[in-house]
Amino acid sequence: MTTETAPRVAIVGAGVMGTNIATVALAHGVPVVLVDLDDTVLDQARTTIDGMLRHAALMGARPSGLPPGELVTTTVPEDAAGASAVIEAVTELPTVKAKVLAEYSGLVRPGTPLISNTSGIPVDEMADWVARPAELAGTHFMNPAYLIRMVEVVRGPRTGDETMTAITTLLSALDRSPVVVGDSPGFVTSRLLHPMINDAARLVGQGTATADAVDALLEGCLGHPTGPLRTADLIGLDNLADSLQALYERTGDEGCRPCDALLARVREGDLGRKTGRGFYDYGRTQP
Repeated sequence: MTTETAPRVAIVGAGVMGTNIATVALAHGVPVVLVDLDDTVLDQARTTIDGMLRHAALMGARPSGLPPGELVTTTVPEDAAGASAVIEAVTELPTVKAKVLAEYSGLVRPGTPLISNTSGIPVDEMADWVARPAELAGTHFMNPAYLIRMVEVVRGPRTGDETMTAITTLLSALDRSPVVVGDSPGFVTSRLLHPMINDAARLVGQGTATADAVDALLEGCLGHPTGPLRTADLIGLDNLADSLQALYERTGDEGCRPCDALLARVREGDLGRKTGRGFYDYGRTQP
């Protein structure tokens, strides 16, 4: 982070995780510039963030008496140029991430951390896409980020000490607890969780058990807090499929190849909570 007295965060991508991370920052008084390609998406993001800020307050997850940070939404990348840190939260597709990271690396001032909220692409692979590899690191906020305080932080082989210090300082300002791990496909959380969800979906597809039964057993017998398939619906089944595909391509692990039961739902547009239906029906809100 730069030497400004207060952080100002730019978040690129106004989807599920972009809005979640923006909510965390705003709730702790940090101004946010939220960038996306589509004004309609940004309008929806404002509504979503307002709702999450209210929920955070009800859950005691916001500092009392602290006014929220200012939210600026924009489709102009140059509006992020003065940020003290840039968090990339676009879809888990290497071609998309490469374009975004290269663009913002050229926009921001030297010394500004570039933080990819990737769920599985190695940081050192992404470092080839930016002008200054020492300024790039990974984070993995969990959904809902405004309720989950722990954040996986991924240090790549070329990530510099100053970047790591800036990121941990930023996370401290957001009242998050960083856990630093080394670089590899999927890191720790995705490498363990996503293949498990894939197996759970496969069991449903094979008719071995219903989604309810799978989740009940994982919750009641193994202590999983929400069950893998409810978790999948929260992540977004399209995001999960992209993450699994990225893991499969980089590890060759057949357990990471997205299973038919998952891909069929993605093809039907049943992507989880954000569309109203995934492995569970939440009341479809979109056609």
